[in-house]
Amino acid sequence: PKSEVSSADPSADEAIEKASDNRIATPQDSDSKPAVTKKRKQPTECFLSQPEEKQESTVKAKKRKKKKISDILEKSAPKPGVPADLQNLLSQHFGENRSVIEIEELKLSDSCFLPANDLTHSFSSYLKEICPKWAKLRKNHKEKKSVVMLVICSSALRSLELIKSMTAFKGDCRVLKLFAKHIKIKEQMSMLEKGVFHIGVGTPGRVKALVEQDGLCLNATKYMVLDWNWRDQKLRRMMDIPEIKKETIDLLEMSIIKLCREGSVKLGLF
Repeated sequence: PKSEVSSADPSADEAIEKASDNRIATPQDSDSKPAVTKKRKQPTECFLSQPEEKQESTVKAKKRKKKKISDILEKSAPKPGVPADLQNLLSQHFGENRSVIEIEELKLSDSCFLPANDLTHSFSSYLKEICPKWAKLRKNHKEKKSVVMLVICSSALRSLELIKSMTAFKGDCRVLKLFAKHIKIKEQMSMLEKGVFHIGVGTPGRVKALVEQDGLCLNATKYMVLDWNWRDQKLRRMMDIPEIKKETIDLLEMSIIKLCREGSVKLGLF
């Protein structure tokens, strides 16, 4: 009888294991059904994200259209600046808020201008053309707080470029950096007080501030050159940048226009 019980037990155990396997299998099947439904939900999420992708593509398309403006500027043949460009710019700027008499006083005649750069010159060759007697002017200049030639451009980096590119012209003369980047205005004022400088190269904002604070006197200045035709990475000329344009016009109005009309200063457009 003991052996019968022991032989019966394994068959009973097998039956129980099969039953339990069946029971375990049923919940797995039931679990697998919702998993299928989850997979079916996924495509609906993809369909919802499609219109967002379309919106992104339209934004990208708009950005590309904006770039076409610079492409047109790049492709079009650059026209050199002429005195009429500056004359028209000044008349438009002053015409809104000034009386007829004031506008007449702020006009620059053609005789105030030097020959403009026709885009064939390097900076040194242009300066040699407009100022053939530079060596004599340089030797005779002994006044402090002043420069013989003032070069105005749009940025500190451009100022450094112009200083490097005038080596063939300047000779032994001293050049002063007249921009705000990394240089305090007091340092520039003390340098102008202590030494004699022949050429000043810088931005209109800093030059204007030096004139206002009596750090720079323009009575000994003979030439003022505007870096008119050069374009930056965004293809903007100095007069295309609102801040630079305003500061340049303010500097011209402050004293340069009067000196030009008197005949002591000549304007050049490089």
